[in-house]
Amino acid sequence: MAGSVKIESGAGLDDSRAEVVLNRMQLLVTRKLDGLLQGDYLGLLPGPGTEAGESREYRPGDDVRRMDWPVTARTTLPHVRQTVSDRELETWLAVDLSASLDFGTALYLKRDLAVAAAAAIAHLTVRGGNRIGAVVGTADATNRLPARPGRKDAQGLLRTIAHTRGRPGRADLGALIDMLNRPPRRRGLAVVISDFMTPPEQWARPLRKLGVRHDLLAVEVVDPRELELPNVGVIALVDPETGRMHEVQTADPKLRHRYAHAAAAQRAEIAAALRGANAAHLRLRTDSDWLLDIVRFVAAQRHARTRGTTR
Repeated sequence: MAGSVKIESGAGLDDSRAEVVLNRMQLLVTRKLDGLLQGDYLGLLPGPGTEAGESREYRPGDDVRRMDWPVTARTTLPHVRQTVSDRELETWLAVDLSASLDFGTALYLKRDLAVAAAAAIAHLTVRGGNRIGAVVGTADATNRLPARPGRKDAQGLLRTIAHTRGRPGRADLGALIDMLNRPPRRRGLAVVISDFMTPPEQWARPLRKLGVRHDLLAVEVVDPRELELPNVGVIALVDPETGRMHEVQTADPKLRHRYAHAAAAQRAEIAAALRGANAAHLRLRTDSDWLLDIVRFVAAQRHARTRGTTR
């Protein structure tokens, strides 16, 4: 696939290849995404900034938290306070590297897409003194990488994420997200990268709390076999988090239908929880061009901002 890159990362990138792979990824990201960075840049979404500007009349889709009540009372028409670009943007990533991300049946592993998303976000945010940091979670540990400015430090952060070795089990996604809430930081961009396979009740509340203060982006990584089963007879499925194996007769059309129905309900529940947190939602699939998906997402966000609509 043109413009794609495969990362062999089942247990973290091999030290001898990490630099080559990440440099190639950076080159691909630069070529695809630099055209989107014209004008004032406020981050991946791009955000509205926090410094007060002039007021204008309210348009459907505007954030009601930015209502300018004095002007609204004076003119009897609803107005919102515009904001101007922040001079510096602080971006924090919460990267879930649970064992379930070491899975992929198409072009990539889901872990590949997590690293790729982190690389794209780093490229889109690290400029003009902007800082990027991360918290990385596995089944048995979390690692906080302090926010630093500059592309050199961003590359170091990406190398650390790529080298993080997966462990059997599931990371506590709620606790990982909550690490971005503490300590409190000035308004910035918060990005959560995960397959969100943990039940939403375990992570929805800290995500909503994060969305109150920050511009919030959720990057969901998905494999097509998590959405539907092919008709290939008996297959053995191994849970990467528990090691349990199940044999499934995929020739049964009723079973395939039940599986697809349950998977669709699960994804709808995830999407509803993300909407409830006021998060922009980017879905990356292991069977599609992740760079093209990111380009389309960023372009759509810019178009929505200029039309005064929300995510």
